[in-house]
Amino acid sequence: MLDESLLDDPARLTDHDAGGLLRAGASAGAQVRATAEAATEAGLAGLLDVRPRALVLLTRPGVSSEVAGLLAALLGASCPVPLVVADAAPTWVGALDVVVAHTEDPGDDVLAESVDRASRRGARVVLTAPEEGPVAAAAAGRAALLPSRVPVPPGFSFPRAFTAALLVVHGLDLLRTDTDVLADELDVESERDHPVHESFVNPAKSIALRLAERTPLLWGLDPVATAVAHRAAAALAGFAGVVCDAASYAQAMTRSGLYRAVVRQATSGADIFADPDEEPSGGSVLRVQLLAVRQGPEVQAAKRAASDALPGADLMEPAEEVSGGDAVCAAMLALRFELAALYLGLAAGTLGGPVPPAPVGA
Repeated sequence: MLDESLLDDPARLTDHDAGGLLRAGASAGAQVRATAEAATEAGLAGLLDVRPRALVLLTRPGVSSEVAGLLAALLGASCPVPLVVADAAPTWVGALDVVVAHTEDPGDDVLAESVDRASRRGARVVLTAPEEGPVAAAAAGRAALLPSRVPVPPGFSFPRAFTAALLVVHGLDLLRTDTDVLADELDVESERDHPVHESFVNPAKSIALRLAERTPLLWGLDPVATAVAHRAAAALAGFAGVVCDAASYAQAMTRSGLYRAVVRQATSGADIFADPDEEPSGGSVLRVQLLAVRQGPEVQAAKRAASDALPGADLMEPAEEVSGGDAVCAAMLALRFELAALYLGLAAGTLGGPVPPAPVGA
């Protein structure tokens, strides 16, 4: 059961958050600045002076798959460089390619082998990883290694990995993002979501209350928002133990059983959009969150269609709250959901305690 009183009691929140997880989440802006500084010291700009044959994003367990999905959405189909997303370095990788990778596991043997293979074949490799272990050893002297300079617990490295990826595509002149603006906007969002702010003025706490004891449906109205929805779903699962659906609105409409259930609840007077203080009756209550990052005619059309079909659905379109473009808006919205997941996990008691060990051979 959710302890709603906890959310508006900063002292109790601090006591429950013994691991400093909210503070770690609020370090997003600091992670961005530290990563940009590390990239400058590593001479990243000089490494990216020639446009590559292909940009390869290696996804390993953790946040890297969400970073890759968001970067791919930001670059879009018009990207002049082929974008390859893979678990390991392709067999064809060579001197004409740029490889970007991230891990929190210093002993990731698959990634170590991939970094070694790509480096030996002359590819330009950019890696965010711990400074010690097999992965770092594979990168030593041959890759741009950007270690963490802002210590955070596992699962909180999304801002660092995303910043490194943005710096790479910025250097390749594929997508230009001002990391100073990004860091500033994440700091502003962290302040909005600070524990001292009450739920009715704290966006992250408000989301936590809206999703409490509900099944969240995070549906994006544009490709970038859909990628953010997948990041938000991962944060809700990792920090609050909440399983939710993340998809584009167009994709959600093809899931006929789920979509009919949502429309039925929305149009029958059921409490899909009822006050979160009301107890759900019967089975699990669905909560639709429509996300929009980009603006333009297509997004507006999708918003109108979704609003007509789902009257009262929560709509989150924070573009007017931030400056700096789609990448900054996406990062800010991802942080808001990450902090919401932390608040939800703390209030529901799902955070804390040891993590069960993985099965042997997993």
